[in-house]
Amino acid sequence: MNIDSINRVHFIGIGGIGMSALAKFFLFRNIEVSGYDKVCSSLTKSLSKEGANIFYEDDLSLIKSTDEIDLVVYTPAIPSENRQLDYFSSSKTPLHKRAYVLGQITKSYHTIAVAGTHGKTTTSSIIAHLLQYNKCGGVSFLGGISTNYNSNILLQDGNNAVVEADEYDRSFLKLFPNMILLTSMDPDHLDIYGDNQSVIEGFKLFTALLENKNKLIVQEDLKSHFNDSLTYGFHKDSSLSIQHIRIQKGGYFFDVLYKNKLYADFEFYLPGKYNLLNAAGAILCGFEMGLDAQKIKSGLASFSGVKRRFEVHYDKNDIVYIDDYAHHPKEITVLVNGLREFYPEHKIIGVFQPHLYSRTRDFMPGFQEALSLLDQLFLMPIYPAREKPIKDINSENLLMDIVLESKSILNNKDDLFSSLKQENKFILVTIGAGDIDLLINPIKTFLHENF
Repeated sequence: MNIDSINRVHFIGIGGIGMSALAKFFLFRNIEVSGYDKVCSSLTKSLSKEGANIFYEDDLSLIKSTDEIDLVVYTPAIPSENRQLDYFSSSKTPLHKRAYVLGQITKSYHTIAVAGTHGKTTTSSIIAHLLQYNKCGGVSFLGGISTNYNSNILLQDGNNAVVEADEYDRSFLKLFPNMILLTSMDPDHLDIYGDNQSVIEGFKLFTALLENKNKLIVQEDLKSHFNDSLTYGFHKDSSLSIQHIRIQKGGYFFDVLYKNKLYADFEFYLPGKYNLLNAAGAILCGFEMGLDAQKIKSGLASFSGVKRRFEVHYDKNDIVYIDDYAHHPKEITVLVNGLREFYPEHKIIGVFQPHLYSRTRDFMPGFQEALSLLDQLFLMPIYPAREKPIKDINSENLLMDIVLESKSILNNKDDLFSSLKQENKFILVTIGAGDIDLLINPIKTFLHENF
């Protein structure tokens, strides 16, 4: 695919976090963009303001001059009965999944690909910020909205690209990475992979794409799978080790041991040891790319996070409201542990929306164990996304074996608000990858009006 020969691109499902970033990249290249999505969102509105022609009905007549389109990009989340997908499948216009197009773009850059079942959005966002901060960025395709830039794509002159490498549908095998950072390999997307061993084999196939095997960076717990890799974490024998951790001024202060030299007084303001691991991986990546230690330190201290990743929306009078994208048992566990570490005296009240029937089925005991770490739980109905219901897989059955005295199904936000009025010192955390974010503004309004 020759990007320089493309004048017009059409997106089917343009509103997704990955698709919208790709659309912004083409707009940045002064390429005409049109697209369809079933939902009008802040992302699609932003694209419209930048010049994209977007519509919200699956109607071919809304696409002007279909014969002038040079490329059609679609997301796997689009149902097979979509009229546009059906039409372009039988046309002469090149039709590709987002993963293929992103992969073709990475051919033209020195690409740092961040992979893993957890942590890749935050880690890739930190790396992208370090590069932008030091004016050696290029382009960064992020799986979330960076709060530093209020965007899911960073664009700057430069030859580097940062890409979140998605394991779903084995999309990451389409990339052309020059450096890989691997955060984790826990079982997930078992509807695609089948079992945990297949997940591991998928990640190994991905890392095999590297021509220079010295450019593989893995979290220290994965060392046994990748013997010759660089490692990061808390162990002193890792390639980069975080030492002397202190919690001060609402953040972490720590030292870094790299190549037998200790670099003191790094600052990082995202709670949770798992986020410290993400920072460690990004720091090691920065060192390996030749960034100066002081510049890495300054960039890290100025990193403000990613929307829906431990995002604080309210913090006043011993009441804190945080929203997080966690949708896997391990992610929920480390989230709650992070809350306990930073707010040890608070009651933790969680609102969780399970994401996908298949994930709920595959990890039912894990979800029950993780959610039992809360003090109180409001459980929402399962968000189906691309799936149809599975018999006996529902929030009622999930709730049954969660070991909490205070737990209930939440069908109405007013029930949540009535309960919160009885509390005076608590952390409220909304958790999930579906449309639970629609609760954010009502919750913020309620807290401002009542506390």
